[in-house]
Amino acid sequence: MLRLLSLLQTHRFWTGPELAERLAVSERTLRRDVDRLRDLGYPVDATRGVAGGYQLQAGASLPPLLLGDDEAVAIAVGLRSSASAQSPGLDEASVRALSKIVQVMPPRLRRRVKAIQDFAVPGPFSGPTLDAELLATLAQACRDDERIEIVYRRRDAERSRRTIEPHRLVSRRTRWYLIAYDLTRGDWRTFRVDRIGEARATGARFRQRDLPAEDAAAYLESSIASAAEAASTRVEVIVEAPAGQVGAAVRWWGEVEPEGDERCRLRMRVDTFDWVVYVLAAVGAPFEVVTPGALRDHLRETAALLAGPA
Repeated sequence: MLRLLSLLQTHRFWTGPELAERLAVSERTLRRDVDRLRDLGYPVDATRGVAGGYQLQAGASLPPLLLGDDEAVAIAVGLRSSASAQSPGLDEASVRALSKIVQVMPPRLRRRVKAIQDFAVPGPFSGPTLDAELLATLAQACRDDERIEIVYRRRDAERSRRTIEPHRLVSRRTRWYLIAYDLTRGDWRTFRVDRIGEARATGARFRQRDLPAEDAAAYLESSIASAAEAASTRVEVIVEAPAGQVGAAVRWWGEVEPEGDERCRLRMRVDTFDWVVYVLAAVGAPFEVVTPGALRDHLRETAALLAGPA
């Protein structure tokens, strides 16, 4: 029923066979589930005949869904995180939604939410700001299999207009990425959501293509790895620390080669030295820059900045 409601909330007209196929149920089961939604207060219009189908009334005020305890806690914690994020539109909307949910929560669930909030420590880094309306547009296009037109800003600041078939939104660290088939380029692409300037729904439906990976998260990782390989600067540093310690700090952003129990060689390909500085600071061990010389200059400038005036 939740999947049926999700489809109907697109406010498009669905034929009975379409919905039954999407939900993998018989048309008789579909009719029964539609009747149950009506009993709950959802205004679903139905037309009979060969071209008959279902549609949720436009502009209808929808009654709230019933949530289980774990679902209510998960939503409340997620809204608290969104409220503290640097996302215009998401923060204010999250505060309003959170206040409504907390008002109807029994005391035992409020205590669970507060416990998670009090004892969960947020990460030290925040990501780029996102537009709430843009994120919602992309998510709905993924759900509805609808082509969209976007204006995308590349790393070199060049802008281009693309027509894409969105597949999935993936959250990684502090950023959101859109995995989509780019009709303009004729291939799969990964788009950073904070670099999408505009997104316009075209109304054109499409059938999802086979993603060249196990899933969207795996495709994103391979895409990022390829981009890192193609980055312009190769970094090599000798670190006086065990390979395991350095590997835990660099994770998949570089390669670590042991040179004894307490020494290793770190190799990375980067387009900025900032991440290298973070990794070396996280390890907290003596090191020697092998290449490039520009990294030594960057480290000196960073050290002077952090030390401040004497």
